Amino acid sequence: MTAVRYADRPWLALLTDDQRAPLDPADSLVHALGTAVAGHPDRACLAYFDTRLTYRDIDELTDSVAAHLAGRGLRRGDRVAVLLQNSPHFVLAVLGAWKAGATVVPVNPMYKSGEVAHVLRDAEVTALICSDRAWEGYLRQTAADSPVRIVLTACERDFQTRDDPRVLAFERLPQAPDADDLTAVARQGGRPPEGRLPRPEDIALISYTSGTSGIPKGATNTHANIMYNAERQSTGLGLPEGPVYYALAPLFHITGMVCQLGACLNGAGTLVLTYRFEPGVVLDAFAEHRPHYTVGPSTAYMALAAHPGVTREHFTSFVQLSSGGAPVPPALVERFRERFGPYLRVGYGLTECTAPCASVPPHLEAPVDPVSGTLSVGLPGADTVVRILDDRGAEVPFGEHGEIAVRGPQVVPGYWRRPDATAETFPDGELRTGDIGFMDERGWLYVVDRKKDMINASGFKVWPREVEDVLYTHPAVREAAVVGVPDGYRGETVKAYISLRPGAEAAPGELAAYCKERLAAYKYPRQVEILPELPKTASGKILRRELRSRNTD
Repeated sequence: MTAVRYADRPWLALLTDDQRAPLDPADSLVHALGTAVAGHPDRACLAYFDTRLTYRDIDELTDSVAAHLAGRGLRRGDRVAVLLQNSPHFVLAVLGAWKAGATVVPVNPMYKSGEVAHVLRDAEVTALICSDRAWEGYLRQTAADSPVRIVLTACERDFQTRDDPRVLAFERLPQAPDADDLTAVARQGGRPPEGRLPRPEDIALISYTSGTSGIPKGATNTHANIMYNAERQSTGLGLPEGPVYYALAPLFHITGMVCQLGACLNGAGTLVLTYRFEPGVVLDAFAEHRPHYTVGPSTAYMALAAHPGVTREHFTSFVQLSSGGAPVPPALVERFRERFGPYLRVGYGLTECTAPCASVPPHLEAPVDPVSGTLSVGLPGADTVVRILDDRGAEVPFGEHGEIAVRGPQVVPGYWRRPDATAETFPDGELRTGDIGFMDERGWLYVVDRKKDMINASGFKVWPREVEDVLYTHPAVREAAVVGVPDGYRGETVKAYISLRPGAEAAPGELAAYCKERLAAYKYPRQVEILPELPKTASGKILRRELRSRNTD
């Protein structure tokens, strides 16, 4: 049994000198924007279909948004909820709010009225910035019973003229009398209020957890949290000067916010936006803008690989491709490299650690654990300590399973106005993730599954991820999710939900037998159900909770 010395950070030996070097990030993305404007005022900051907005444009437009918000009575520290897709309006809203000294509350546009109402009340939101359709459709009524008193609406057909019907097939609505037009506000000119530049310790975001396992809580990401990871992303990927990023992950999600928007602004790059994920639109953007980097969930890469028009040429401009937010099966990484060329680099992080706390460095490839077949999610950063703990909070030996705990400059100070949850999840400032994993002696981290997703079948522990990884090796499987369902004899039994690749055929019995040949008898799925699509969050995580509930209704 190996003595445990996580504090010695064995992963440091695998990092380069540059990756181990100390960082000196800007105070905030507002400060990073100012640096980019000073050095590259005419460089494209955002590309949105057929429009380019320069760094000078973005600076001026967000100055005006900040001036308007302050003029409407928004105070330093007030909360501004932003409920928008990947369009320039999202960037203008976020930077404008920060320039006004506010805290941004990014909200998933797929949230229903009750979910939005919880966020607006819990965060005590003062201003709401959303699409005109959402305001007219349900948000006006939702906001009426909330602290919201300032409303700006946006039509995402602004700032472009292409009107791609695959994603922008909606009509422009008349301006609501009880809301201001974000585009008009941004273009009217104005100077931001004095003395409100963000400080590193200020709360930049209240990022509500995805709610895949309960009522969302607001993680308080500071500007320092964001800038640490944005700096690590923009300096550690080996991208060229003035890199082009494609926003595959939604910007309201912490991965999109930090690894795309944050890293891009911090490195004075160009961020390509296409409103929302649609595989054909994404591939066209790859061909048109030739991005160097993107990051998204494995489900998005599966969808791109399944598109009938995809070719290797679509991926030739990429220096790095990353995947995060959902588990990545080893079979997908190899299948993707074989078909398209790039090696798909995985990473691991949570909202509570402001996106990544471990990733696969550009000069390395992730190992696969020879026992479980699990693909490593990477190495912790130079300033991060990841430990594996047992149920009592003691460190377990390298190679043994336990809860993943994270300490570092990217870990948030806690949850918004939830002292009990903060004390439970962040004892002494260390994040207890709720994820089960292990670390090898060299420092490679492996994520096995969520604690609460463990299946107890006749007293045996079954981790869904292990079964899913086997299913992904079957040539007909596109997506897989495994859950425990009630069983009168075994207590719980293993059930797999599957979606098939286009044109593929496989019977449930065939897939169960495939797993039975490759897994211990208690692990293989006794039940297999094939669905056209598996339910997902907007960030691409498959919703096991929703699948599990199908068996308890």
